[in-house]
Amino acid sequence: MPIDWFPLWLSLRVALLATAIAAAVGIPVAYLLANREFRGRDILDAAVTLPLVLPPTVVGYYLLVVLGRESWLGHVYEWVFGGPLVFTWQAAVVAAVLHAAPLLVKSTRAALESVDHAYERAARTLGAPEWKVFLRVTLPLARRPVLAAAALAFARSLGDFGVTIMVAGNIPGRTQTVAVAIYDAVEGGNGDTARWMVLVVSAVSLALLTLANRLTPRRIPG
Repeated sequence: MPIDWFPLWLSLRVALLATAIAAAVGIPVAYLLANREFRGRDILDAAVTLPLVLPPTVVGYYLLVVLGRESWLGHVYEWVFGGPLVFTWQAAVVAAVLHAAPLLVKSTRAALESVDHAYERAARTLGAPEWKVFLRVTLPLARRPVLAAAALAFARSLGDFGVTIMVAGNIPGRTQTVAVAIYDAVEGGNGDTARWMVLVVSAVSLALLTLANRLTPRRIPG
């Protein structure tokens, strides 16, 4: 029986988009948490981490309530795009973002906090605005661990199951990601398909983790 590789390609596309969105939103949030004191900082930090500790079914339920056809966000999305968000591959992207963003924010925050702030102070002394300090000084100094965080976020997005199946469903050829397809293959007794997909996902994840390890700065004791 030929193997349908659509779930793998869909998962790669979902993971790529989810990582890009998580980076666009998460890096500024990580910068705020690492460099600013403000009221509600601890609450924001906890809210960012929450999807990592909540059961996937709880996160999926929240998304169904917030993005479903009865919510105002769901109405706006349907009005703009002509169809509901839930049970589409775009919903799988939203689900993946919720699992990728916390990991990316946490790792990026640690990277930004480890930057030598003397360089930032020097840039401010020379009159550089805060946004330029961040883009030209802080981010380049932390680029390797930030890229490592992005690689980990991509790997996390690739393997999401619980939230994805709740908000995107299991529609072959449309919303079936690789994690859902593996579950479907096992349930249907299609061991060959399950084994091949498991091996491919494991190889991709191993490569991403190796890349993340190579990008993470090493401290050699001495």
